[in-house]
Formats: sequence, C-alpha cells, structure tokens
Amino acid sequence: MEICSVTFLPDNVTVKTEPGITIAGAARLAGIELKMPCGGEGSCGKCVVRLTKKGTTEELLACQTIVYEDIFVEVPQNVRLGEHQILLAETEQNFQTKYDFEPLCQKVAVRLSPPSLYENASDWTRLSCELSKAVGGKEVVPSLPVLQKMAHLLRKSDWHVSALLVAQNGFYELIDLQPGMATETIYGLAIDIGTTTIVIYLVDLVSGKVLGKAGTYNKQAAYGDDIITRIIHCQSPKGLKQLHDAVIDSITELTEQLLATSQVVGSKVYVITVAGNTTMIHLFLGMDPKFIRLDPYIPTAAQFPIVKGKELGLETTPEACVYCLPAVGSYVGGDIVAGVLSTGMNWADNLTLFIDIGTNGEIVLGNKEWLISCACSAGPAFEGSGITCGMRAMQGAIERVEINPVNFEVRYQTIEGTPPAGICGSGLIDCIAKLHRVGLIDRAGRFCELDKPVERLRKTDEGKEFVLAWDWETALGKDITLTEGDIQNLIRAKGAIFAGIQCLLKTVQLDFSSLERIYIAGGFGNYLNIADAIEIGLLPDLPHHLYRFVGNTSVRGAYLSLISQTALNAATEIGKKLTYLELSAGNNFMEEFISALFLPHTNLELFPNVKSTTVVRGGNSD
Repeated sequence: MEICSVTFLPDNVTVKTEPGITIAGAARLAGIELKMPCGGEGSCGKCVVRLTKKGTTEELLACQTIVYEDIFVEVPQNVRLGEHQILLAETEQNFQTKYDFEPLCQKVAVRLSPPSLYENASDWTRLSCELSKAVGGKEVVPSLPVLQKMAHLLRKSDWHVSALLVAQNGFYELIDLQPGMATETIYGLAIDIGTTTIVIYLVDLVSGKVLGKAGTYNKQAAYGDDIITRIIHCQSPKGLKQLHDAVIDSITELTEQLLATSQVVGSKVYVITVAGNTTMIHLFLGMDPKFIRLDPYIPTAAQFPIVKGKELGLETTPEACVYCLPAVGSYVGGDIVAGVLSTGMNWADNLTLFIDIGTNGEIVLGNKEWLISCACSAGPAFEGSGITCGMRAMQGAIERVEINPVNFEVRYQTIEGTPPAGICGSGLIDCIAKLHRVGLIDRAGRFCELDKPVERLRKTDEGKEFVLAWDWETALGKDITLTEGDIQNLIRAKGAIFAGIQCLLKTVQLDFSSLERIYIAGGFGNYLNIADAIEIGLLPDLPHHLYRFVGNTSVRGAYLSLISQTALNAATEIGKKLTYLELSAGNNFMEEFISALFLPHTNLELFPNVKSTTVVRGGNSD
C-alpha cells in the first residue's frame, strides 16, 4: 500500500501514514493535539487548518479531511491545544486539617529469628506476625511477587528486612521487601483528573512534603470538550481505549516531568490517590461510562477497587496501589468529595455552600450534620466552547473587559498580555456584565435599539453582534465578536447554576440568608469577578466577604487522602453521607431555570443590590 507523507507547519514535523486517516489523526501521530470540542464530528468548526498540495492552499476541517496523498498542513496557533491557566493548589488559604499524618504507604523494618527443626513455621507466618505487631495488630497479606522472592531474600539478608506496606480496607498489603534497613525515601502521587486539565503532586511519604506540582491539559480534549461528547466517542470502535490511553498519556508525561525535576525514580512511587468526576474515573480505569448519560443516569460504580499501577500502565513500581476517591452519583464525583474533605465543611458548624463551576456545576450544601448535593448541566460556555470567538483560559484569551458608557469603546485584558485570540469564560461574564451595565443589552440578553449608531454594534445575517476587538488588533487577523447567541448560551449556563443553588436551598427549606459561607472551587471559579458574577445572576446577591476562592480542592483532597489514612476513610464516609438530589426528577429545577434566564433574574427582589444599580445605563434603562 502506498504511504502518504503529511508535513505539519510551522513545526516542520513529517509523519508517514497509510491513506484514509484524517488530518487530525495524522496530527496526533505527529504529537500535535488539535482543538475539537465536538469530538471530531465536524460540527464545531474549530479545527480549521490550511492544506497545501500541488501549489494550491485551502482551509479545511482537520477532523473531516482524509489524507490520500502527500500534503503540507499549516496548523494555526489558535487551533492547537495549548497551555491553560491551571490551578495547582488552593489559592486563598491553607485549610486547617484535623487528619493525622499517617500515609497510605509506610516502610517497616523487622528482624526475624531463623527457623529450626523445632521452630518450623513458614517464612511468611513468621514475617507476617512481626509485621502485624508493627502496624497495631492489623492483618498483613503479601502480594504474589513478594512471596516469589521472599525465601531467598530473607536468608541472604540474615533475616533482617524492610517491608513496604500499603493500607487497604482494614488491612495492609506487603507490596515489596528489601534487605536490611532500607533508608531510601518512598513517594506517592496525588492526582486530580479534570475534564479540562490534570494536576499532579509528587509527595515524600516520609515527611509529607510536596516535592513538586505540575499540570497540563487533559489530552482527552482532542475527542471532545465535554463529558457527554466523550461518552459518545466511547461508543465508537476503539473509542474507550483512545480516551483511556489519552488520560494515561497525560498523567505519564506529567509524572515523568515531576520525577525528573525532583530526581526521583518511578520505581520508588508506591501509592497514588486520584480524584475526578465520575466519568473521568470511569475512563481512567477503562470502564465504559455509556449509561451515565442515559436515563436513569447510572454509573457502573461509585466505590472503586484499589488497583495496581501496572494494570493501568502508570509510571510507578508495578505493585503500586492506586486509590480513586468515591463518587456520589453520575454527576457528583470524587472531585467534589475531595472538595468537601479539603475544605472541612463535613465537620464545620457553619452552613456552607460549595460550588465547583465548569462544564457541569456541582454544588454541595450543608455542614457537619448533613450534606446534600446536585449537579447542573451548565454546558461548555464557561470553558469558552459553543461561543463564536470563545476559547479556553490560555494565552491570548480576553479575561477582562471595560466598556466606556459614553462612546462604548472597549478596553480589554488578555492572558499574558498578548494580542487577543478569543474570549474565555471569565472574560465572557465580565463582558456581559459590562454590556448590561452600559445599556447595550437588556435583561433578556438582547442588544438594545439605541438612539445613535454604535460602530461596534452591527447586524449580520445571523443577527446582531458586538465587536470586542478589531481585526488589526487580534492574533487571528479577524474581528473578535460577541453575538446574541453567545450571550444566550452564557445566560443559560449561569441560569442552570443559579437554579441548582435555589433547588438545594428549597429542598431543605432554607434561603440565601441562611448561608454563612460560600466556597468557589475550580480553575474557572478562581478567576471569577464576584461582583460581575452577582450582577449577571450567576451567584447569590450576598456580601462579598462570605465568598472564598478555594482553588483546586480536588488535588488537595487527593493529597490529604495520600498522607492520612484517616482522611481517606473520611472521604469514604463523605461519599456515603452526601445526599444526591437528581434535578431532572421530581423537583422544581426547570421552573427555577426559566426564572433565571434574565439578567440578573426574573425576580429582582433576589438581587436587591443589583436592582439598585440597574436604573440608567449608557442612556438606556431596563
């Protein structure tokens, strides 16, 4: 069969492939990941590349264009999956923890008496007896590889050995045996698998110190931006394996980076804790998540078995144990359990609202007495997807907007100060709040009819749009705009979050005035402007001092579970204790959602402070 040559520019990387592969597939072979929010269905139009062959150049969708001859493909920067703003830790404060330092893996040195004709118990019987004494009488069971080398190792080491013990459910597993008093440090990994990004901590399990932190985008994004798209991709041939391999590749690259920086070898990593939403954990473990998206939305499991690193192909010692924090339901996963654990709201007296905003909005309400949770499908607008000029929070994304109330001129701020390439979620919220504030859009999100023409407001075949940046200012060489459709997408997203909060409060017969503390978690939430978020009706109109940005509580919860068996047990209890409210069944979610599809809300009495500032804006009134 004839082999085709595909050369990617400006990288100047060439791959050889059989005819029939898509350009996106060839790009993946070349190590170039492309944005494909629709999962390669050709519906989002985000993977446009320039194809050159036989002296002609044309723009085509990489996911739909088949390679059948030698070609050159130019991949614009805005089409690539690039570096995101990634939260590596909690940002505002270090939470106090009541969990003692008791890592999941520990090293125990013991000395045995040699056997004799009169003391003829098996090697393992005598070793397990000594090990059990060292761990408070708990049972110790061996792994098969340890048993296979035990007899010779005990005798060569003159019956003096160091055992690597990993806590299991009520017992310890002996996963390695070393001669003498082994002094080498042992290590663990705490991992947050997000739909968009992955974050890893490398931890010294002797001291509990975090030696390094690293984060990157989740390579699964090449198969779709959101969970539903990826679940659908799983149903294609090899789809599940592709998504499983993508997340393992992402973790492996980060782990290698951390190990190299800290000069640690992978064989010394003995234990891993993982937090992620329910779908991410299914894909990480190679489990088909198909029924998570189908009525009645049931995951395969909410409690996950402890598995070996070698079963997943991770960069660790083969017998390393991998713990996944428990989920609550299909759309409230271990990342939220980790958030509750790390903020301590499960043992707090104050009534607390915990919100993790992303493609899904997960919300927890409660205190040490009770906890209730729900998940709202906010859609991908907060991630910049489904927006005409939307993009993730990465270099060139517009993240802040100011609009002159007199002449409607725009000032914006981009991530890293580079020319704008699009607008991210936090920029969208900021922009819509400002458009409303200056009277360019009404409470339904429609552009207003003004007395005088506004250069930046124009009509197109698809409707009205507002120009945020002119073509000569941008990295793309074309205008960056915001359409009425974009605004409606964001209003629906914020409406879903607010409706979820209302449903939880009304289910327990409380209202906003009962809230004593509000935690905003997650990468997107961290960049929210609270005033703007309240002004558009995303968050309750409450004093700003009640709000706290808590950053990446998912990886923090995974870290606590890694260094404390008590914390891991607490996470298990949180998973059991959290009541899951299904918003699609038997409650008033749709009614609340429809009421929230205005700026800030149909009922302005819920937003007294916003109401007082929405009288006259830029010559218009609401």
